[in-house]
This record gives sequence, structure tokens and C-alpha cells, in this order.
Amino acid sequence: MNFNLRTPLDRRHFLRAGAVCLALPALEAMLPRRSTAAALTPPKRLVLIARNLGLHAPFLFPETPGLNYESTRYLKHLDAHRGKFTLFSGVSHLRYSAHMSETGLFTGVDWDRIKDPSRGIRNSVSLDQFAAEHIGGDTRYRNLVIGLPTARDFSWTEKGVPVPVERSQVAVFRQLFTSGDPDEVASEMHRLKIGRSILDKVNAQAKALGRTLGPEDRERMEQMFSSVREAELSLVRNEAWLNKPKPRVDYTAPKADPSTNLIDKRETLWFDLIRLALQTDSTRVIMLTVGEAGRATIDGLSLEHHDASHHGKDETKIEQLALIEETELKLFSRFLGNMQQVKEGDATLFDHTTILNATNLGNASAHTCENLPIMLAGGGFKHQGHVIKDSKNNTPLSNLYVRMLQQLGVETEQFGSSSGVISEI
Repeated sequence: MNFNLRTPLDRRHFLRAGAVCLALPALEAMLPRRSTAAALTPPKRLVLIARNLGLHAPFLFPETPGLNYESTRYLKHLDAHRGKFTLFSGVSHLRYSAHMSETGLFTGVDWDRIKDPSRGIRNSVSLDQFAAEHIGGDTRYRNLVIGLPTARDFSWTEKGVPVPVERSQVAVFRQLFTSGDPDEVASEMHRLKIGRSILDKVNAQAKALGRTLGPEDRERMEQMFSSVREAELSLVRNEAWLNKPKPRVDYTAPKADPSTNLIDKRETLWFDLIRLALQTDSTRVIMLTVGEAGRATIDGLSLEHHDASHHGKDETKIEQLALIEETELKLFSRFLGNMQQVKEGDATLFDHTTILNATNLGNASAHTCENLPIMLAGGGFKHQGHVIKDSKNNTPLSNLYVRMLQQLGVETEQFGSSSGVISEI
């Protein structure tokens, strides 16, 4: 008998004594020996970070492509991760205009379909929702859409309906890691059953009403049906997981949401919650919608983020903007570093997570959507440092989305308004 082989301990194994059930932490015994044929393969994950005021291009983009670029004012804050991320220039969603570009940032939908939402023209599915459908896996949450109170709609269902954003960090922590007592669990189960009953009634009534409506109204009703169906699936998933213990984490639970002005505490907590959610396999797809920083509390800063971003080439305002953007990049760099500290087999959580830091504006001051500052990190890509595309005839950003989906194991050759696939990474 080969004593080097053993049956790995189930990662959902519990210690039981009477009515007490204690979930075990992640143990080496839960991993198979390296000599076993069926080695444990860590899941692939996706994190999208949505910002809506761009980054000041002269402080960001290097002059040369590749890994040997000379660090710019902004990129020096990411020097510790050189070779582990790629900055793209010369990419965008073609034919977009500024105020509608948020809507299509992660959908890449053809501009003509979203230029007048007041006429009921629908968006298409966003990258996070599409990926969750394919890589969501057996997790407590199919995906998470989280972000600031000022965040916009960046996540969209297949029917073009915006996905609600959970804006409270306290609520997200409770959702992920706080288990209720027996009475709270029973109350939640009762709420879910009532919710499903209500949805059953609404669905039946809506279908009956739909038969009496014209084509345009039936289209709107179909959007509502889609939302009802998604709510039903969410309720079923919640009910299935309700009696399963939530993971315990070595992290102090937030007692109140940080002020939106405290950019350090606010974004640090969001990034920590993302890392913990992925590390505990509570979900595998997360979108963080950051939004504007408002009047952030930063030494030397006197302008609001929006005012500073619309600088009109005023050097004083540009320096104010740089205070905000450098702070954001430092926090992003810290997040990348923390992800690399979480070991998974022979690699790290960072290596198994595709992280995209994106914005819908190339120049917020001029309200332009070309030459977007797009950063892709982790995920096992062959990162190239700086990839330069044509600044006048941009490459469709959706081409990068196709490449990301393929890296996540999704078999597709098209997404949004893609015309191909970015092959440099």
C-alpha cells in the first residue's frame, strides 16, 4: 500500500457534538497529496473595478511599450507589481459619447442601442453577469455588485436591466460572514417563503396582463419577467444556503460605514471585503463600482473630485486631481499586494483572479471616451507591462473582454461590440 496517498478531507467537513456544529478552517488536510492524480484546481475568479472619471493620461501612460517602460508619476505606485499587470492604451468602445459611456463600459453594447434610453432601448449583458453565468460555481453568492453611495449602474442583466448595487460595507460583511441565531434563521426562512409566494402571484398576474398589451408594452413586461425570474433564482439559492454555516474570518467586523470622504478607509475596506469573499469562496465574480471621490479627505486637497477632473488644463486643478488619483492607485497597489499574499497550492489568489481596473472616460475634462486607461492584473496572463494600440483608430475594448472570458474558461469568440480578440497577453 502506498502510504503517501490519502483521501483529502472534505472542505465542508464539520465537527459535530450533539446540537453543536463547528465549521473547520481551511486545512492542509483538505488538499490532496501532490502525487494524487486528481489534484485540486483552484477556481478562476473575476473582479471588475469601475471608475467614472478616468485618470490623467500624461501622468499615467509611458512613452514606450513592453515591460521596460520608464515609470510615470502614476505607475511608480505600481512598480512593485511590474510584470504582473498590463496597462492598455489606444482602446475604447467605439462611437461612445461621455454621458452614456458609463452605461456601456462593461457591456460594450453597440452605441446606437443605448444612445436614447428614454425610448426604452435596452442595454446588453455586462461582463460580470455574463461571467457569473459560466463560472459562478457552487458558491453562496453567484456574484456580488458592491460600491459607493455615489456609484452608477455598471452591471446589467442579459435583458438590459441594471443590477442593484449594495452600497453598505457593513451590510456586505454581514451578508458574507455573519450568521444569525436560530430565531433569525427561522425569520429569514419565513421571509424567503413569503417572497417566493409573492413572486408566484406577481408572475401569474403579469403574464395575464401581458396578453392584453401591445408590442412595446409586452417588451417592457418581458424585462419585468426577467427581473422576476432572477429574483426567483436568487431566493432559491438563498434558501439552499440558509442553514449552511458562513465562513469565519480573522477580520474585525465594521461597525459603521466609513464616511464617503475618507477615501483611504473606504476603498481599503472594499478591497479587503473582496479579498475575503474570494478567499472563502463565497463568490467568484465581483464588481466594485467606485464612482466619484467627492470632497475626499487628503492632505492638500481643497477641490471635489468632479471639479478637479474637469480641470480645463488648469495646472492647479490638475495637481489637485493628482492627489486623488495617486491615492486611488496606492490603494489599488495595496490590494494587488494583499491578493498575492494569499497562497493557493503552488500559486496565489492573485494568480487565479482576473482583475480589471477600468473607467469609461479617457479625458474627463474634455468628456472624451477614447484612449481609455485600462489596467488588467493577475489571472495567469502573460502580462506585457504596457500595450499600445492606435490612439486615433482605437481597438475595441470588447476585444479585451473576449480574451478575459477565454482566460476564465468561457468558450466564446464574441462579446459586446468586439471585432476580434486582443492577443498580446
